[in-house]
Amino acid sequence: MKKIVIIDDEPLARSIVMEYLQNLANVEVVAECNNGYEGVKAIMIHKPDLIFLDIQMPKINGFEMLELIDTIPSVIFATAFDEYAIKAFEANAVDYLLKPFSKERFDVAINKWLSKTEDDKSSEKNIYNLLENTTKQNDEKNRIVVKTNSEITIVPVSDVVYIEAYDDYVKIFTKDTYYLKKKTMNYYEQVLDPAKFFRAHRSYIFNLQHLTRIEPLEKNSHVVLLKSGKKIPLSRPSYSKLKSMLGI
Repeated sequence: MKKIVIIDDEPLARSIVMEYLQNLANVEVVAECNNGYEGVKAIMIHKPDLIFLDIQMPKINGFEMLELIDTIPSVIFATAFDEYAIKAFEANAVDYLLKPFSKERFDVAINKWLSKTEDDKSSEKNIYNLLENTTKQNDEKNRIVVKTNSEITIVPVSDVVYIEAYDDYVKIFTKDTYYLKKKTMNYYEQVLDPAKFFRAHRSYIFNLQHLTRIEPLEKNSHVVLLKSGKKIPLSRPSYSKLKSMLGI
């Protein structure tokens, strides 16, 4: 029996998916979730084979929710998201249902999922590619959603002091602590406001509000000193670019 979780803040949308699933054999809806917080919990508990996921939801959106999951199940998006994003879904071989959708279109998505082999891992890889490359929502430009064990924290971007590369993750430092996030430095270089955050080095991005001065380190090398006392290396191209930004 394959397990399904439905995550959508609209009760009518959830009921339509439930109705379309009624006559499908060997599947069971194990949870209906009203938001991303509930969705993360349900996925951790039930470990579903498939989730139906809305994108634009209160609290945390669908993309942010997926980023909090260690092992992503197969995903069928059920969304009113714009066509540009849908092209990104298609490019990553992720199926979607554009609301309002018909039973016939729903069946196409389900059959695509059912036709996958048991050992097909491409879906999870494609989801990670989608999360890394699709256009960013405004929510993601203003906040970072992180999960520590079972606790979900929303970190305002203004609280971020600097970001450091850490293997397949990044460390996001605030004044008081740091959080791990499964993202790349390139992602945050794209999503953060370049007027407020600066890529100093391949392994560092810092908040310009926390810059106190630039110091020489060795011949032709420099570091930036933050208010906390943290020293961050500056690559040569970044040194020139930062001086130009600061007008020095």
